[in-house]
Amino acid sequence: MEQSQLISFALNLVFVISLGWYMITLLQWYDYKFVRVVTKHHKWWWHIIYFIVPFIAYYATGEYFWIFLIFAHLPALILWNKKLDKKLVLTWRVKRFLILLFTLTLFQNFLCTLKEACDVYGVFMPLLVAYGGSYMVELYLFTLYKKSASKKIQSMQNLKVIAITGSYGKTSMKNILAQILSKKYNVYATPRSVNTIGGIIRDVNESLPEETQIYICEAGAREFGDILTITQLLNPHYVVVGKVGPQHLEYFKNVENIIRTKLEIVHSDRLVKGFVHNSVTNEPRENISFFGDLISEVDSTLEGTDFTFQDEQFHTDILGSFQTINIEATLLLAQEFGFSMDELQNAVKKLEPIEHRLQRIEAGGKIILDDGYNGNVDGINEGIRLCALHNGRKVIVTPGLVEASDALNIEIIENINKVFDLVIVTGALNVAIFQKHLTLTNVIYLKEKTMLQTILGEQTYSGDLILFANDAPNFI
Repeated sequence: MEQSQLISFALNLVFVISLGWYMITLLQWYDYKFVRVVTKHHKWWWHIIYFIVPFIAYYATGEYFWIFLIFAHLPALILWNKKLDKKLVLTWRVKRFLILLFTLTLFQNFLCTLKEACDVYGVFMPLLVAYGGSYMVELYLFTLYKKSASKKIQSMQNLKVIAITGSYGKTSMKNILAQILSKKYNVYATPRSVNTIGGIIRDVNESLPEETQIYICEAGAREFGDILTITQLLNPHYVVVGKVGPQHLEYFKNVENIIRTKLEIVHSDRLVKGFVHNSVTNEPRENISFFGDLISEVDSTLEGTDFTFQDEQFHTDILGSFQTINIEATLLLAQEFGFSMDELQNAVKKLEPIEHRLQRIEAGGKIILDDGYNGNVDGINEGIRLCALHNGRKVIVTPGLVEASDALNIEIIENINKVFDLVIVTGALNVAIFQKHLTLTNVIYLKEKTMLQTILGEQTYSGDLILFANDAPNFI
């Protein structure tokens, strides 16, 4: 093989892998759903810059393509990847895709003797076949892993399964319930925000201990049938449907569709009891109880939350009056597992704050309310209300709401106007609506979060309260 051919093959290989890297990065962000990458990605111009233009240049520049590849495409892609705050995780799924793409490209280069065919299919075919082949492999492995997870759950005869869903509060409920029930039982809960069927299957197979007595699982959804698929896998004994609101409207279109999807969780073959928030439905159903109005006299401050439940006084260090809704559901469930009122009061008093959900942190004389994982209007408004109780200077760092209507973002902005001295808007998604409705003069817009730490160091002082309200990755 001539040296020029080797160079051409090497350049072709590098180019195909670069496009594959971009493609699999976005697929990982969007749960490996190609349609979501195309239709739901907010920064659509990335597709043009990092995929479509290079693809066209490959065919348009001919023998001079190497100039574009080395001096334009690769530097731009490397810089793009470096700036990402949610980089590609090299899971086995990603490795399989990249290895398959590499192998197919090599195979094609060495077997492709018709120059015209190479020119036409040299990039397109390896990407297409690697994506299709990878999808088929993952589908096969998914079926095997799903059977394995189902078999494992069925074999644990003394295991009780609790599944939790809702528009928001799922992770908080899961963590609060796990803390309470672990006082008397061997409890395992899905880690972090794992709530998709794939994540749950992997968690069951790899991490669910055999000696677990209670397994608490969070169930999320992006389309009809997602919750039902999880329910059919786990067949939970107890279910909770938390508060439902206008979250993920770009997927479900309206709240009625969201409610219908969330209620898929009650279709368990071994359901003992379900608890449904009264914002979802009040239609009587067998084995279903409703919650949402059993807690009263709520007093939530920057020091903690006091409330009354079934005529008894409770205190928790967890911040946010909205958390009492989540606590109410967990208390009802704990009673099903034999907890007395004294045991519940003591357990609630000892609850640890939920990480990144109105978590209070004190550093350098500043009070930080880390609410980075809270992306709903009720939660952000409650964080703003708590900040208003602080006598000193108040700062908010937020991208606004994601996957929500303009009306909800305007509601938040109007509340921000009343409370804060400095507003730092991160990301580009909601910049226009903030610029239109913010009346404050001390505002900083950051398209990239790389400068955030420096800005906070320069613009905040001892005695300040800083609220991190929601945290969207910079691909949104």
